[in-house]
Formats: sequence, C-alpha cells, structure tokens
Amino acid sequence: MQVFIRVLPYVRRYPFLAFATLFCAVAGTLMVIVFPAITQQIVDQVIGQNRPDLLLPLVGLGLAAFLAQNGLNSLRIVFNNHFEQRVIFDLRSELYAHIQRLPLTWFDNRSTGDIMTRLIEDVTSVERVLIDGIEQGTVAILQILIVSCVMLAYSPSLTAAVLLPIPFLGAGALAYTLTARSRYRKQRKAVSALNSLLHDNIAGVRQIKTYTSETREHARFDEASNGVRKATLTVMKAWALYQPGMEFISSCGLLLVAGFGTSQVLTGKMDTGALVAFFVLTRYLYEPVGRLHQLNQIFQSGRAAGDRVFEIMDSETEPDEGANRPTSRVNGHVVYRDVSFSYDPKMPVLHDVNLEAKSGEMIALVGPTGAGKSTIVNLLVRFYEFTSGEITIDGTPLRDIPKSHLRDSVAVVTQESFMFNGTTAENLRIGKPDATEEQIWEVLRAANAADFIKRLPEGLHTPLGERGVKLSVGEKQRLSIARALLKNPPILILDEATASVDTATERLIQEALDRLMENRTSFVIAHRLSTVRHADQILVLERGCITERGRHTDLLARGGLYAELCKSSLIEN
Repeated sequence: MQVFIRVLPYVRRYPFLAFATLFCAVAGTLMVIVFPAITQQIVDQVIGQNRPDLLLPLVGLGLAAFLAQNGLNSLRIVFNNHFEQRVIFDLRSELYAHIQRLPLTWFDNRSTGDIMTRLIEDVTSVERVLIDGIEQGTVAILQILIVSCVMLAYSPSLTAAVLLPIPFLGAGALAYTLTARSRYRKQRKAVSALNSLLHDNIAGVRQIKTYTSETREHARFDEASNGVRKATLTVMKAWALYQPGMEFISSCGLLLVAGFGTSQVLTGKMDTGALVAFFVLTRYLYEPVGRLHQLNQIFQSGRAAGDRVFEIMDSETEPDEGANRPTSRVNGHVVYRDVSFSYDPKMPVLHDVNLEAKSGEMIALVGPTGAGKSTIVNLLVRFYEFTSGEITIDGTPLRDIPKSHLRDSVAVVTQESFMFNGTTAENLRIGKPDATEEQIWEVLRAANAADFIKRLPEGLHTPLGERGVKLSVGEKQRLSIARALLKNPPILILDEATASVDTATERLIQEALDRLMENRTSFVIAHRLSTVRHADQILVLERGCITERGRHTDLLARGGLYAELCKSSLIEN
C-alpha cells in the first residue's frame, strides 16, 4: 500500500480530471437500478396484469437509462485516459530526471535494459493500478452498496442469502493477495532480464555476426525468454485457481437466490416480478465483485512494479554541496593535494596523489593499464567522489563549485567517441545548443572534419545512425573534437583520444588536438609518444601512485619506468 500512497501526489495534481472521471463513473453506476425495476414492472404489470400500454414507455425508459449509462461511460473513458497519461508523463519525467542525477557508480551495477523496463513498463503498471484501481474499485464498491440497498428493499431475508458467499470471496482474495507479491516480482525481474539481453544483443549485433555466435546468442535469448514464460505461468497458475474459484462461489450465490427466492414465491411472500428483478440485481451484485478480483491481479502486478520504480527514486543522487553558491569564470588552475580514492574500501585505486596544472598547461598521464590514469581525470569532473584529500580549481575546492558549472567548464574526448542517433549538427550542438551553422562549420574545419561531412548526403543534417554507425572511428573522433571545440571550455581531458586509429588518421586528429589544446589546461592520457613528449609535465603512475614526474627528456635521462615504457613500446612512437 505504501507504493500507491507515494503515487497519490501525482494524482492530486489534476483534481478536475479526477473529479470528472469519478463523477461519470458514479452517475453511470446509479443507472444499474433502472433495468431491474423495469423488468419487475414488465413481469408484474405488462404480463401479469395484461397491460401492453405500459410496455413501450418502460422500454423507452430502459433505453434512456442504457443511453445515459453508456454515454457517461464514454465520457469517463475520455477523462480517465487524459488523467492517466498525464500522471504517467509526470511520474516518468521525474523518474528520468532522478536517473540523470544518479552517480556513475549506480549505473556501473545495473543493465540498460533493466533501467529501460522500469522507466517504460513499470511506470505504466504503477499508474494503471492507481488510476484504474481507484476509479473501477470505487465504482465496483459503490455498485455493490447500491445494489445491496435495493435488494434489501425487495427482501431482507433473500438479500442475506445472496450475501452469504461474500465472506468466502473476501477470504479467497486475501489468500491470493498475501501470496502474490513474490510471484509478480519474479515475473518483473524475468522481463527485465530479457530486455537487458535483447538490448545488449541488438547493440552488439556486429560482434555477434563477427564471431558467428548467432546460435549461442539465440540459445541465451531463448533461456531468458523461457524465464519469462515460467514466471508468467506461475502467476497464471495461481490466477487459474483463484478466478474460477471466485466464479464458483459467486455462482453458488445464484443458486441460493433460485432456491430461497422460488420458495418465497411459492409461499406468496414475493411476487414473480420481484424474483426476476432480484436475479438481475444478483448479476449486478456479483459482476463488480468479479471486477474487484481482476483489479486485485492488476494491483499485485502494480505493487511489484512500484517497488522497482521507487527503488530508483530512493537511490541517493550525486552530491552537489556547492549547488547554490555563486560562480565565476574558471581559468583552469587545477591542484590535487593528497587525493586518494577507492571504488571499494578493500581495493584502493589512488594513493595520496599530488599534482598541479597551471592555467594553459598540458599534463600527460602515462603508465600501465590499471594504474589509475582515467580515475584521476574522472575525479576532476566528479564522475566519482574522491575519498580523501582535496582538489581545487583556481583555489576553490572542487566540491564548492556547482556541478553544472564545473562540467560546463570541462570537455572530455575519449577513445570511444559516442555519437547519438541524430544528425551531425544535433551531435555537435550538445556542446553548445545555440550554435549557428557557421560556428559548426568553423569547428569542423579546425577538427579536420569538414571534408567528410560535406560528402555526406545531407551534410550537417545527415542522420549518423545509432552510436554513429555510419562513420569510421577516426571520423567520430574528429567530430568529438569538434564538439569539444564548440563547447570551448577552459579545461580539457583527452583519454586515449588517438589510440584506435591508423597513422594517417592520427595525424589529422593530432593536428585537431593541437588546435583544441591551445590556451587550455589539458590532461592527456595517451600511449603515443608523439602525444605526450611535448607536455609541460608528464606524470607516471603505477598502482595508483605517481612514481615519476617531469618533462620527456628529463624522464628519459632518469631511466625509470617512463624510460622503460618507451623502450618496451608501451608508449609508441
């Protein structure tokens, strides 16, 4: 129940739609009392007393009641759909906004497919049970109360007989509810696992084809799909016992009406027309009871989905202690003092790192794989929070700078340049949304990317495909550099920016990088000697510690790890 209490604030935002939906539902429900009364009059008056003159007015009254009932139902559907779509939009929007504020460590432990399932499917399930549950549940309960009152007016003793199965129906619903949660959670997890596998396989379809692993991946997909099948069958087996069982108990109520009602007609305690009306009322009584059973199934599914949605909403967002502090232009003087970091307390990654990058300097980070190079620059943009020590920019502690301002002041060019499934212009404008086409062409020329963009069918407006699939690695890299140039930040991070390209492409990229690094504080992670040899300072890392620092010639003369890396071609010419 706690899950749905948390969703109620989203519902309260639209009081008119909520009221209009309930009004139409309630008014339409009141129409159910008309047809049993008409049926009684037809049996007792038109047939019993041979009054054919009453037939047409009674039929007309019934037609008007049905027209009103279904017209109100039509309006209810319209209001209800507007209502639920707005609630879905709000809940999904706030969930997405929260996801964007979560730290990278949260994403490191979750699959994209699972997150997508929660954002798309689980949100809809939560909303459905809340809005449909409130509306249909209210209507069902109201119908039961109205019909019960009308039944009491006809015959209190026969009404008591009709209500005898209700406790058994309630006990069955309680038993189903208490055992349903684990079944539905397993089903939601199985669906998430299938979506995660499907997302990975579609994203990695080239690798699957390259390694001819279609058969193996098909087997993995079938295994995940079979998990969904088994989990769904577990849910449906329980439903197969619950729903027919409830129908059987309801049918027993009809038999009670037939037995007790007939005996009352035979003893003269009830008119035939009243008994026929009572049969109609009995159907109107048990029909909403059956609807409540259906809602119970939706409720259990929605509760499991709600647990998954609010598990994300309850996840702690990135800390941003300086969010409300005034900002000033960043010049790029970066200092690390005794900075340590660990992803896991038992596995420290950085130990007492000290470095200083003056504004406009180029700092190169070299060392074997796993030494902590990327971690150092990740701390600078606060993708991760350092464990101890202090980082300052222009003398201001890093955590005192609003995170948005900090990241606006830094551009990152990585080895794998990510391109969104949009046009060239859309990908570049991520760095500067209001950039003109003239500005875009200017940075493309500076990044040695203008020529191949001109060759694209629609130039700047050519869709690049998912992850930029229509471009080569080198072309994507140059677009990434152009994006950084367009952003024009004072601090630049280059993480293996030329590692995956051939020599000719590297030359073009290096020229673009030289232009990009002009008058900026640059942190460069590279295995190419041509990239790091002109650095103002080279920092050599080993097992999370800076073991050497200096310029290229000085480090070579020292004959330490840097010289060894150069000789062993771990730093390539």
